[in-house]
Amino acid sequence: MELIARDICKRFGEKEVLRGASFTFEKGRIYGLLGRNGAGKTTLFNCMNEDVKADGGSFEIAGDDGRRRPIGPEDIGYVLSTPVVPEFLTGREFLKFFVEINQAKLRDPKPLDEYFELMKIAPEDRDKLLKDYSHGMKNKMQMLVNFIANPTILLLDEPLTSFDVVVADEMKQLLRHIKNDHIIIFSTHIMELALDLCDDIVILNDGILEEIEKENLDNTAFKDKIIAALRGDDDA
Repeated sequence: MELIARDICKRFGEKEVLRGASFTFEKGRIYGLLGRNGAGKTTLFNCMNEDVKADGGSFEIAGDDGRRRPIGPEDIGYVLSTPVVPEFLTGREFLKFFVEINQAKLRDPKPLDEYFELMKIAPEDRDKLLKDYSHGMKNKMQMLVNFIANPTILLLDEPLTSFDVVVADEMKQLLRHIKNDHIIIFSTHIMELALDLCDDIVILNDGILEEIEKENLDNTAFKDKIIAALRGDDDA
């Protein structure tokens, strides 16, 4: 299965953020979407999720049988860089509500505490109000409901920056564990994080998507050249 982004364009007033961005993402791989802050990574995700309407281009799913169709909301799980959770609910109430309204779509429903265990959310935190959760804990809950929904495409917008080192490593291991069933696109501006977690590196620079051979990034001179390109140096 593949996700095909073709000629995606998006402009905000005079600023052209995406100018014909195209790429094919394959199931079973984690893609690091690398770009400097403001490069348009979140805009690309928002266009894909239809939170923002693209000015041109298309997103399609190509099945294993070769048939293509437009992507739909049910195909996408989107973990925002700033988590959005109903803070008037406890963690358990939120999870119970989410599981109940999505019950018909869940392939293998589990007891709520098993879901909490998956994300290593401590028993004493499960019945706290979400408003009392830390930023990282809210991000965990946001990731958890997206994992439960089990979409084909997982869009992760800077999801690990709010976690401490131990939790971030746990999340990396979880993403590696589930990647065979998903197309995972991991947005970051931190090259070392992308190299550590991702199978493929895709750079968004000047509104265009381009794959970078990962082995080249072990070469210091090549890495410096990529950084210069992201900076916009003319000789890069």
